[in-house]
Order: sequence, then C-alpha cells, then structure tokens
Amino acid sequence: MKLLFHRGFEKAYSTLRSAEKEKCDSRLTAFSVNPFDPTLNNHPLRGTYAGYRSINIAGDLRAIYRQIDDETYFFITLGPHKKLYR
Repeated sequence: MKLLFHRGFEKAYSTLRSAEKEKCDSRLTAFSVNPFDPTLNNHPLRGTYAGYRSINIAGDLRAIYRQIDDETYFFITLGPHKKLYR
C-alpha cells in the first residue's frame, strides 16, 4: 500500500503537538494495514468533499483522503472536524 500526502496535509501535520503527531502516525500505520479498521471510523464524505473519505485521528482531529487506485491513497488535509467541514 502506498500513502501519498498533499502539501496541505504535510503543513497541517507539522503544526500538530508531538502527542498528536504520534497518534496520527499510529492511525496511518493502522490504515496501511487495514483501511477499514473500526478504530479509524472510515466513512465517505458528501458535499464539498464528495468522492473523499475521512478517518478519525484523535478526538476531533480528522484526515481526509481519496483512493487513487487499489494500492494508492492520497491524503489531502488534516485538521479539527469544525475547521474542515465549515
């Protein structure tokens, strides 16, 4: 499995506190093993993000991605639920 990251995702990641970075790394590792692991709450999005999916990282923190092909996933952004879905 190949995970790609948009510059916006990388920028948001760089602003996280170290505990949040550790949790994000852990969730992305779990995602790479099983994208539908129940702890990720992987779900499709509607509206502006139609065609994308979201996973839970920690608390209110979410990561949005889309699947490119069978083995490639492109993470576009990362942030609190309230900021991403306004």
